[in-house]
Amino acid sequence: MTEKTYGGITPHSVKDLPQTKASQSKFSQKQKKEDSLESETSDIDIEKLKQAGEITKKVKAFAREIIKPGVPLLEIANKIDDKIIELGGKPAFPINLSINEIAAHSTPSFNDTEKAHGLLKFDVGVHVDGFVADTAFSIDLENSQENKILIEAAEAGLKAAMEKIRFGSELRNIGEAIEKEIKKRGAQPIVNLSGHSINRYILHSGITIPNYNNSQTYELEEGIYAVEPFATSGAGKVKDGKPSGIYHLENNLPVRDQFAREVLNFIKEEYSTLPFCSRWLVKKFGSRALIALKRLEEVHILHHYPQLIEIDRKPVAQAEHTVILTQKEKIVTT
Repeated sequence: MTEKTYGGITPHSVKDLPQTKASQSKFSQKQKKEDSLESETSDIDIEKLKQAGEITKKVKAFAREIIKPGVPLLEIANKIDDKIIELGGKPAFPINLSINEIAAHSTPSFNDTEKAHGLLKFDVGVHVDGFVADTAFSIDLENSQENKILIEAAEAGLKAAMEKIRFGSELRNIGEAIEKEIKKRGAQPIVNLSGHSINRYILHSGITIPNYNNSQTYELEEGIYAVEPFATSGAGKVKDGKPSGIYHLENNLPVRDQFAREVLNFIKEEYSTLPFCSRWLVKKFGSRALIALKRLEEVHILHHYPQLIEIDRKPVAQAEHTVILTQKEKIVTT
């Protein structure tokens, strides 16, 4: 993932979708330079990015009020979705409510019964006209000293990275700053999860922001970047778990089934290339949307993300901010 281009795909230009391949980066999408993508603009809209960021700040404050031990995850997710819309944005991806050893890609299903507990990661994205703000925090719901240390480690790693990141920063130096702060607290960074560059309607657009010193001397250019350290008491790697119910539109291929085509057309119009979840489709079309999603996945039109699990099944904490870099300034939007 090395190519970075501004713009992306508008909701009405998915006919030329690129081939994409999943990676261990959260909601990763690979965009090749040779892909011909229609775009309304090649500019960064700083005002819309700031607006998305302001919404995430309010949503995070609201989340801290409603996330309590024993509250159903589905209730939290629905309230967050509604709050984002109320504040003038749209979800850039399904709210992640990942607990304990689940590092990422965990969102409630339409009939979910799980309740908030343990070490919970709250990861939320908001977009305004495709311009995205991505942010996260972790909360200890069991009064665990281990959880508290991991949360402190992730937040310290993020703070160090935000001090280090600027136009021209080398990737290895950002990763080293994160790694140092996490290890200082007796934890490990998760090395196969990373931050990422963001383009319009493209959540992961090519540049990877490491959580350790990966020896990469690439210097950051002007752009939008999400920095997201993950700290764990385990080995510091994740593996694929069960399907998450989170998808993204991967290929624009023909589909025979009439209802599946109807669902696909809605996905194109409503989400473009941003991730979405089965819960949202069931709300729109009823439970038979699950059959349509399965058919679209089987013919490789949709990519279905697995949950990402720490390999030792040890708890994971996460922290994240989005930043705009220009040659003259650094704007932390979240």
